[in-house]
Amino acid sequence: MNAIGLSLDELDTPFLWTDVELLDANIRTMAAYFRDAGVGWRPHTKGIKTPAIAHKLIAAGALGITCAKMGEAEVMAAAGIREILIANQTVGPHKYARLAALQRQANVKAAVDDASVLPGLGAAAQAAGVEIGLLVEVNGGMNRAGTEPGEATVELAHQLHNTPGLRLDGLMAWEGHTLALPDAERAAAIHKAVGLLLSSVEACRSVGLPVSIVSCGGSGTMTVTAHIAGITEMQAGGAIFGDATYQRWHAPTRPALFVRTVVASRPAPDRIIVDAGWKTLPAWIGQPVPVGVEGVVKFAASAEHGIVTLDRANDSLRVGDFLDFVVGYGDNTVFLHDEIVGVRGGRVEAVWPVSARGKLT
Repeated sequence: MNAIGLSLDELDTPFLWTDVELLDANIRTMAAYFRDAGVGWRPHTKGIKTPAIAHKLIAAGALGITCAKMGEAEVMAAAGIREILIANQTVGPHKYARLAALQRQANVKAAVDDASVLPGLGAAAQAAGVEIGLLVEVNGGMNRAGTEPGEATVELAHQLHNTPGLRLDGLMAWEGHTLALPDAERAAAIHKAVGLLLSSVEACRSVGLPVSIVSCGGSGTMTVTAHIAGITEMQAGGAIFGDATYQRWHAPTRPALFVRTVVASRPAPDRIIVDAGWKTLPAWIGQPVPVGVEGVVKFAASAEHGIVTLDRANDSLRVGDFLDFVVGYGDNTVFLHDEIVGVRGGRVEAVWPVSARGKLT
């Protein structure tokens, strides 16, 4: 998109855009939050996928970034990001070789929760003449991946520590299951989940294993997890966009990520049809919020149509008018787009490629 200097109203719809001033303010807010809490910040970029924004995070004080996939880490390393954690299991000879090769570009660590991968990872590291740092992932109650807390974690950490070519860097977990709980129950559940991680850290250290990194926490749990003693770094990243989901989870940021649409049809006074459906503006996990429209009952999306249902008649929006939506959830929206348009003062300042989209391996 050759759009630098154009106004928002001069661009064809639909497109994903961010208010750069709000985005930068959100990044500063999060950086300051973790700095004041005395914990490092390694923001997750699985929902950001844009190297230009990752560089903004580093410039604001992040110690590095977190990725979900090897392909994302490769994109970020190629773009000059030098400190990366892949918060996911690395399994199979192709990935062993790729992770070893990445060490020549950046310090790229990964998660592990099974001893069977250690010989392959160690052999790949030795063949490449590098050392690979790994974090043992602990199951804090989410029941997705991770070793069971305590003895099983210590055993895997011990085997990792003694595998040539590999380096035990620490432990990690993700208390994501607590996000489904009511607000009144969430804090206690977060403390319980993180407690399982911290007890495993102590168990490892008690037998002389070096655990320098204790990593956990996301944007939805940051206001609790960041203040738990013993955590060394937080992986919260998605809240920089302040989307509707993170507003619901009380993240301390403001909406900064939008999809601009055009009103394509007004078939009824209480219904607005826009030119962005689930291929552009998905409504699962979090519903997009139309800006400046009152009485919204729901937003529904088919492939290329967005349907806003109102509880009252509205004749202020006509066919051809623009309508912005606060993104419902950045993680399931950004990856659908090739670019994010950066806007300052109503004019396009930058167009950033979403370079890590489609990196599934």
